[in-house]
Amino acid sequence: MSKTTLRKRISLVAVTALTAGVLSVVSAPVASANIAGNNPVDAVTTGVNVATGSNATGAAIVEMKGAATAAGVNLARSLGLVYKDASSTTAQTATVLTTGALVLYTLSDVASATNIAFVATGGTWGTTIGDAVVGTASPSNTATFSNDRSTLLASVAASTAVAVSWSTSTVGTYTLSVYRSSASANIAGLTDVTDGTLIGAVTVSVVTSATATAAAAVSVANSTCVTDNTNGAITSTSDDTDVVANGNPWYVKYILRDGTGASNATSGNLVATATNGALLSLSNGTQSAGTSSTVVGFDTGAVDGLDTVRIDQPTAGAPLTTTVTIQFNGVTVCTKTVTIRGAADKMTFANIGTVDLNGADVNVNWLGQGGGYSGHYNILLTDSAGNIVVPNATTEFSARTGTTTATVTGIAVTTLATKIDSSSSQHRYSQGTFTCGATAGSSTVTVDYTNSVTGKIVSAPLTARCADDPSTYTASFDKASYRQGEIATLTLKFLDSKGNPANSMDAVGASSIILPMMTLVSATGAATTLTDNKGEIIYTLTVGTTTGITSGTYTGIVDFTALTAVAATKQLPTYAVTTGGDTTTNADVLKSIVALIASINKQIQALQKLILKR
Repeated sequence: MSKTTLRKRISLVAVTALTAGVLSVVSAPVASANIAGNNPVDAVTTGVNVATGSNATGAAIVEMKGAATAAGVNLARSLGLVYKDASSTTAQTATVLTTGALVLYTLSDVASATNIAFVATGGTWGTTIGDAVVGTASPSNTATFSNDRSTLLASVAASTAVAVSWSTSTVGTYTLSVYRSSASANIAGLTDVTDGTLIGAVTVSVVTSATATAAAAVSVANSTCVTDNTNGAITSTSDDTDVVANGNPWYVKYILRDGTGASNATSGNLVATATNGALLSLSNGTQSAGTSSTVVGFDTGAVDGLDTVRIDQPTAGAPLTTTVTIQFNGVTVCTKTVTIRGAADKMTFANIGTVDLNGADVNVNWLGQGGGYSGHYNILLTDSAGNIVVPNATTEFSARTGTTTATVTGIAVTTLATKIDSSSSQHRYSQGTFTCGATAGSSTVTVDYTNSVTGKIVSAPLTARCADDPSTYTASFDKASYRQGEIATLTLKFLDSKGNPANSMDAVGASSIILPMMTLVSATGAATTLTDNKGEIIYTLTVGTTTGITSGTYTGIVDFTALTAVAATKQLPTYAVTTGGDTTTNADVLKSIVALIASINKQIQALQKLILKR
């Protein structure tokens, strides 16, 4: 049977034609069929090949002819070959029947006579060696066998192709190794065959006809099934984990293989089903969107190749998560779950900064974003299922007419999201800016997103604030007193020249912060921008130092030098620290004694009154 004959032919049939039950057809293995991933049979390489050409003669063929002549001169054929992988190196695998024979062929050194050794861990090498000296099956120039015929040493003329058969009637796994040396000193005889260069090795599984027939059924473990967001050949054995954009299809690609690892040659029904109304179509190439959640095809047998199920949304613009199950002859080959995003249904804003007056100054690290994008706020578009949606263009965003004010005069979107399959990446957001007038304050602008393809509009309110540059600041701790090992929080509030919380775009400059008996956890130095839109920077400190702590009251110094050089005043926050041990003072002890005496006196007086009543 030729490779073309074995290639999968899938004819789609209407779902309504599917009758109850699934037809199961199992065919016996072909004796030396053209194997998936087979080695060439029309040319001899410098490696070691297994003869895989179609053979219906009932006997192995080891005849070789001149390597330099026209294509088709290689007549070597194995018998009962069930499977052969695509390799011609030292890691080949093959499966052959106990009634068959494996034929190996290789080429001598092109410049000189070559000793070639064939070594097997069991079984026997055939007595007939095919070569190019006379062009027909005949003994080699020199052939030496070990007593058990598991080792064969052939002396071959330069540029000579040579073939030999190997067989065994015992079920098992064997290794066939081939060594070569152009210098006879390296392989002088049967005792030093492994001194040559290993040019090929085949791990051979020998099976009975019944075992091979059973192995011909589709094997889930050996089959390949992957998800992909593009059509075409399988390029990876790993699933594509992206979430496909609205209107685009998913593809599930599969290659069916049998129990030997060979491409499945059994004919039968392919059935693919999907949940949640997903539309499916099935083919071995490019296909259009389907019309049903179940598709059926008939498979006449396959070699390694492409087979594909296409998955589409049943409702345009609606998000879809579906589980697709593919069965062959009633056996579930694979189950895959994929998601297609819907159209944008919701717009939210995050990390909204405060912008400078009379303009739209930007900063790539506004509010500590650090995403490499200059902006004032982040925008997140999601579909009705919460999947992130990428806008088509920045021009799809606009401020609704009548909602801008003298405070916030306009908005724009500058950068689109690039990492939409992450729920944590900064790049899942699109970035935008707004412009401010001359007056500080807040204003709410309605932002419209109009999909340029569907025309659907999604709207949301953006509350933006405007303020002038940082001018002065204050510093305060969250507590007046701390124990060693506690966490302290220092809040710095920056104000513009009119007392409003300063904008979060302009740098506050370098600082010098000295806080005795405390260790800063947050970094200090060149603080480029404020960390929130309320004009604040918050530092975290641990109480104590590497050299210990001394209880007492301390005053720190917080100096933002660029501001104190103009209008601001150095801040001197005061706080107390203790070691956390016994802090009782003499005054505390005296106070306790006085209280105890007073309590005793009260008890004596009460006792005296009780005695007098009697």
